[in-house]
Amino acid sequence: MAYIIFVNPAILHETGMPLAAVVAATCLCAGFGSVLMGVLARYPIALAPGMGLNAYFTYSVVKGLGVPWQTALGAVFLSGIAFLILTVLGVRQMIVSAIPHELYAAVAVGIGLFIALIGLHNSGIIVANKDTLVAMGNLKSPHTLLAITGLMLIAALLAWRIRGAILLGILGTTGLGIAVGLVHWQPQSYSAAAITATAFQLNIRGAIGYGLIEIVFVFLFVDLFDNVGTLVAVGKQARLFDKSNQIPRINRILFADATATVVGSLAGTSTVTSYIESAAGVAAGGRSGITAITAGLLFCCALFVAPVVGAIPSAATAPALIVVGSLMLAHAAEIPWSNPVVSVPAFLTILTIPLTFSIANGLAFGFTAYVVVKVARGEFRSVSWLVYLLAALFIARFVYLGSG
Repeated sequence: MAYIIFVNPAILHETGMPLAAVVAATCLCAGFGSVLMGVLARYPIALAPGMGLNAYFTYSVVKGLGVPWQTALGAVFLSGIAFLILTVLGVRQMIVSAIPHELYAAVAVGIGLFIALIGLHNSGIIVANKDTLVAMGNLKSPHTLLAITGLMLIAALLAWRIRGAILLGILGTTGLGIAVGLVHWQPQSYSAAAITATAFQLNIRGAIGYGLIEIVFVFLFVDLFDNVGTLVAVGKQARLFDKSNQIPRINRILFADATATVVGSLAGTSTVTSYIESAAGVAAGGRSGITAITAGLLFCCALFVAPVVGAIPSAATAPALIVVGSLMLAHAAEIPWSNPVVSVPAFLTILTIPLTFSIANGLAFGFTAYVVVKVARGEFRSVSWLVYLLAALFIARFVYLGSG
């Protein structure tokens, strides 16, 4: 998971947030969330700012809608409070039961393509084109060549099953960039006080004034998907399910996640969520909260590497985004592609997330299509009332956007 220390600040820094402050916030909230999960829920599940959610925060909310990053942090805070309330009321558990598992998988795949698209653009491999929408970039550019080298390096390390392949790839690409003169770095003084540039800078009143209900909803919804997918994957690997195929203490897991999101927004980072990379700790023998606590303490120690992050070029983080995106596509195997009732909504979800540069659009198209196809097939009784409610909200959203 250590790659998030470099990748998350690189993404959020594009909003204008101070880099050193975001690094400190990333380490702090990942450390806090992971330790809380280990102590409270006693599971080997570590937390950190979520990939995909940080991209949505930067490219859709701040850069796409022109919302100040302080206001966007306010929306993250509100979503965290909503998480807590819904967890206490048991609504989050109802949502988990109501939504088809295949659509969870489709959202994960769509976010993977979204992240990979950002990585390809940041590396210069693809560029905008008014005639064909996108086109091949200048592969002779030193920056792009460095990114391609980094991509091949990470791929080779993964192929050899080297632990920490993504992190080593980022550092190796940075080292190569320094060696060939593409990266220039001068050590700077640093203290943990750098976090004050983002800590408690959120604008909650502004988020309410902007009417960012949809954004809060997306933060909540995608975080919920991340959690459920991670719980299922890690839970199966660690054999955490009980005889009734339920995960004990699931409320504590969701509570730890929601609390970490609130703390993250206060510190200055996007939504915090459970990480599928926690499966690596399980594979190494971790079965209890000690595994998560250890990861959390290591994140706290990583606060001291913040000065190094300034040397990491986008040519080194872009390959990591591409690779992380590729890994998320594994969820496509969970979708029954021969069944149009599920495959068509899943396809629309996957495709519209990267092509509209919006997770919200993907969710809206996918859920609306799922309900329409179910009703058309005469299976309307098998659809939960909660899914109907969500679909109605998405349709109202389309009407609102279409009248603008």
